[in-house]
Amino acid sequence: MVAAGYYSYSIYNFANNISNKSDDPQGGGGPISATSFKNQDNKYSPPKWEGSQRVNILLLGGDSRGLKNNELPRSDSMMLASIDPVTKKAYLFSILRDTYVKIPGSGDDRINTAITTGGPNLAMKTVSDLLGIPVQYYVYTDFKGFIALIDAVGGIDIDVEKDMKYTDSEDDHIYDINLKKGMQHLDGDTALQYVRFRHDALSDFTRTERQRKFLVAVAQKLQSTSSLIKLPRILNSIDPYIDTNLSVTDMLKLSALGFEAKADGVVTSQLPPSDLLVEKTVRGAAVLTADKNRLQTYVKDLFAGTADADTGPTKPSPSPTSKTTAKTTKK
Repeated sequence: MVAAGYYSYSIYNFANNISNKSDDPQGGGGPISATSFKNQDNKYSPPKWEGSQRVNILLLGGDSRGLKNNELPRSDSMMLASIDPVTKKAYLFSILRDTYVKIPGSGDDRINTAITTGGPNLAMKTVSDLLGIPVQYYVYTDFKGFIALIDAVGGIDIDVEKDMKYTDSEDDHIYDINLKKGMQHLDGDTALQYVRFRHDALSDFTRTERQRKFLVAVAQKLQSTSSLIKLPRILNSIDPYIDTNLSVTDMLKLSALGFEAKADGVVTSQLPPSDLLVEKTVRGAAVLTADKNRLQTYVKDLFAGTADADTGPTKPSPSPTSKTTAKTTKK
């Protein structure tokens, strides 16, 4: 009884700190410190979650290195966690950051620019419009927050699929990537290398696949008995690096729901799926597009259990207006 009360207090205290940060117009010392988006952010208030319907949480991973004063962090990765409170079925989606979409009030652009254009609420609204589902919450963290979380849970055992090597000149090479193929125990620093690496033949497609695989492993570790014992320390370690719109009440409800949803049964998928993706060139830049109606139908079918998840990277189809098609036409 005492232990249960201690854990409940730890979650409440953590939620209260995070909620206060989110409400602070100055960012409350969290990773999102810019204030320039606040007025626009208020235009897109997310829908309320009543607890009985599906809850969708946008997970934003950012790169805060080298930011100027009052500048928003770049969105390095976008994922969506979705849980049905009735069936306790959980889904984890990777949203390809080069997906070219309509950003409300800002025109067409890559989806990962939404947060830098208008903050987390605009990012949620953009994802909601694309997928046709309500997105009630966001959770944002940066490199330091990710490292703190993995170290706090004691690291993650993962099978590294290949040798990974990349030199990053920023920050005196502290974010260089140098991993060897094979099963190994990753701490916060090496785990960040694993989820950031994208120098494969299919670049961001394989990177997002690795990220889903890794986050499921993290969820399984968090549900283990050893992590539950360390929960207060885990929460304290990531507190400074989290920014979210979750209220204290909502976080308490979600924490209970999260432990009921079995991590080993999570459905993971890339969005948009490979068979809907089309490569295009817009203003000289390569982007990815997908028919929004077909994408929204796919998401509904996934939730209904009548569609297969896209768990492996596949090269998207070229646009009919690509250079290859143009050359054929000339002939």
